[in-house]
Amino acid sequence: MPKIIAMAGKGGTGKTTLTALLLKYMLGRGQTPILAVDADSNANLNELLALEIRLTIGEIRKALKGEMPAGMSRDQFMEMQVHQALIEEQGYDLLVMGQPDGPGCYCAANQHLAMTMDHLAGNYAWIVVDNEAGMEHLSRMNLRAIDHLLVVSDPSARGLLTACRIAELTGPLAVEVGQQHLIVNRAPQPIPGALQAKIEETASRCNLALAGVLPASEELAAWELSGRSYLELADDLPVVRAAFAAFDRILS
Repeated sequence: MPKIIAMAGKGGTGKTTLTALLLKYMLGRGQTPILAVDADSNANLNELLALEIRLTIGEIRKALKGEMPAGMSRDQFMEMQVHQALIEEQGYDLLVMGQPDGPGCYCAANQHLAMTMDHLAGNYAWIVVDNEAGMEHLSRMNLRAIDHLLVVSDPSARGLLTACRIAELTGPLAVEVGQQHLIVNRAPQPIPGALQAKIEETASRCNLALAGVLPASEELAAWELSGRSYLELADDLPVVRAAFAAFDRILS
């Protein structure tokens, strides 16, 4: 089975940015093949990778509530549609979950999805999930064990408190978490002593291994505006170096 890395954190902390940088890191080190899953209902990982979405899992689940093509079971339909939804790239594929469940019961659709993901997962060495603060998507995909949970925070007391609460949420979930890591994003440089102390205190108190503190970056904002893939970013950018150092600590 593949190893699973999942992002978590409140909105606006940069989970999608970190996911794109993690893909760049892993591809550069030959840690492939990778299934990248955009499980945020506001899907935009594809934009940072300069890819176009054709079909989402949300759209497939909705179609499962209707009539199936003649001679095709729901399992067969789900498997065919998921493969059509895969965006295949060199070293990695991207799967977009799309909008969450709407009115009506999706229990059967989610069961078909879980069975399909079981089969699909065997094709990859790694699954990287850009997740919402909640982890319902992970349960629906039948990914019951996360090897590394990366909790992303902004450089504020409120952001760090939220990161701690997210880490504590993993306890009652039916998803087993191996290691939990804290990454603080968009920190001022140099880091004020009070902020550094707060980061270290939060990591210790909330059982989070401090992976790294990433600097704020005007280059990333300009790159996103250009529409170019984050995979093409220069390795010597300060934020890329800091991210790669954090990933070294997590995956070494």
